[in-house]
Parts: sequence; structure tokens; C-alpha cells
Amino acid sequence: MVQSAAFGKQTSIFTSIIIASRYIPVWIANLLLLLTILVIAPSTLSPTSFSTVLPLTSFLAIAALGQMLVIMTGGIDLTVPGVMTLAAMVTVGVAGGSDDRLALAILAALAVSGLVGLANGLIIGVLKLNALIVTLAVGQVVRGIGLEYAAGIANESAVPQSLSTWATTQVQGASWIFWVGIIVTLLLTLLLRYTEPGRRFQSVGANPLAAWISGISVNRYIVLAYVTAGLLYGLAGILLAALIRSPSLNLGDPYLLSPIAAVVIGGASLTGGLANAPSTWAAAFFLMLLNQMLRVLGLSSALQFVAFGAAIVGGMIISGDRIITVVESLLQGLSKPMRTSIPASTILETKEGDAPSPD
Repeated sequence: MVQSAAFGKQTSIFTSIIIASRYIPVWIANLLLLLTILVIAPSTLSPTSFSTVLPLTSFLAIAALGQMLVIMTGGIDLTVPGVMTLAAMVTVGVAGGSDDRLALAILAALAVSGLVGLANGLIIGVLKLNALIVTLAVGQVVRGIGLEYAAGIANESAVPQSLSTWATTQVQGASWIFWVGIIVTLLLTLLLRYTEPGRRFQSVGANPLAAWISGISVNRYIVLAYVTAGLLYGLAGILLAALIRSPSLNLGDPYLLSPIAAVVIGGASLTGGLANAPSTWAAAFFLMLLNQMLRVLGLSSALQFVAFGAAIVGGMIISGDRIITVVESLLQGLSKPMRTSIPASTILETKEGDAPSPD
């Protein structure tokens, strides 16, 4: 019994190491990138340059966190650009440049974003249609609605002055936009790790059938994931509009694939269940810092795209499921001697008939 308990404890430790190993590479990548910057492009970390990285990180991180929730259900969401753009346009249109209507504008933008997520969730979670095709189609619908809505907004329209001022206000050396990204990341971390709904949500993504057998409403959690993701995309769009003041119709275009890349580089499993909010934020920071370094180095746009794409591919190769497979193999090799020694003694006792006495 003592040996079994020790073996169980060892297995638990190995499992924790295996799970944690998928999130470590992105932090190592950030460290290596910072060291590289110090050597070849130290001006990237100058106050002026670095201050642009932080809000850009928040835009990508918030969108990536929404994508992370969807990927945790085993799905994918291609409506991100459309929702971000529509949310920005609704903010401008409803507010009409008036600070008095700002709260209503933000609520309207979030409501529209949540409705898009609800539509995705119902079609995918309830009707069981393919997430890639559904979100691609819904994304086109959202884009069309955004174009039609924007046609009724004057070209010179901008977000209310109070929102723009808030977005550029510095707190502890960083804008409010950066801190919103940190707060959202922390809230999702606490929700997924330390609440019962969060743990149930993870179990739905890891094994929907087992979750359903245990009495969890799988469809409800899938719909909730898409709704929450839509709200996060909308929030990212509102914050981006606040920074640039006058959003354009291509505002969300850069966020089609980069949130997916951030989630995967952050160590999430594309089969669902496993993901980590802080690591997703770290992956967004890595991508934005890399992009800023390439700009500082003065690379042409063509070379920037090449280097950026190569970094994403490299990050995906050394993270997530590939890393966990390597670590799992190493730990299995280390634990093999102990695992064989325990059954051997048990078999010997059984053969000799030395069953433990009742007292």
C-alpha cells in the first residue's frame, strides 16, 4: 500500500510536470528575444519604442484569450476581424462623438459582439456544424453588416474625447489599455483554475463525452465559450478604436490569424482542454516585441513578413503538443525502473500467498 501510494504520488508529479512543460517554451522564447534585442537592437527597449509594444500586446492578447476559450473546446473562430471592426464602428456610431453617450456606445458594441458569439455557439454547439466553416461564414456576414453600418457614419467621426484621453493616460509607465489586458488575463486565470465552472469548462474541452456522462451540460459550455470570446473580441476592438480615435474598415484585418498563432505558441492543445491564459499573454507579447524589433532594425516590409512568419512557425514547432510528447517520453523512461519494481514485489507476495492479516 505504501509502495502504491508512493507510485501514485510520483505519477501525479510526472503529470504536473508534463502539463506545465507545454507552457514553458514561450517564456524561454521571450527571454531569448530580450537577450537578442539587447545585442542587435537595444533601441527597441527605449521608453518611446517599448511604450508602443504594450498596448499592441493588449489588443492581441485580449483577442487571443477569446480565441483560447474557443480552442479549448476543440473549435476555432475566424470572426475575430469582423467582430473587432464592427465593435469599433458601433462605438463610434452610437456615441456620435459625445461623452454623454460613451457608456451606451460601449454597451451596444459589447452586446453586438456577444450576439455574434451567441450565433457561433448555437450553430456549432447545438447544431454540431464545423467550427471552421461556420465562423468563416459568420465572419463574412459580420463584415457585410459592418460595411453597411459604417456607410451611415461620417468619415470624420471619431470616438468621444474622454475615451481617447483615457486610452493614452499613463499609469505606472504604461497606458490603461495595457492594464486592461493584464486584468483580463488575471481574471481568466482565476476563473479557469479556481472556480468550479472553470474546471468544468476545461473538462468539456478535454473530453466532451466523459463530461456529458458526468452530468455536465456540454453544449452550454461551448455556447458560453463563443459568447465570451465574442465579448473579448469586441473589447479589443473598442480599445483599438480608443487608441487610433478614428477606426477604419480594415481595423481588425491583422487579427485573423495572429490570435490563433498566439494561442498555439502559448502552449494550448488544438484538440481542446489544455490552455493557459498567462502563457497566451506571453505569446502575444513575444509576437509584438518581435515585430517592433524588426521595425527598429529597418527591415523592409517584405522581410518583416518573412521573419515574422518564420518565428511563428518556429514557435509552433517547439511548443505545445510537440514539447509535451518529448517530455512525456523522457519521464516515462525515467519512471520505468520504479514502475517495474512495484509490480514485481506485488506479484511475489501473491505467489507466496502472504496476504495481510485482518489485524
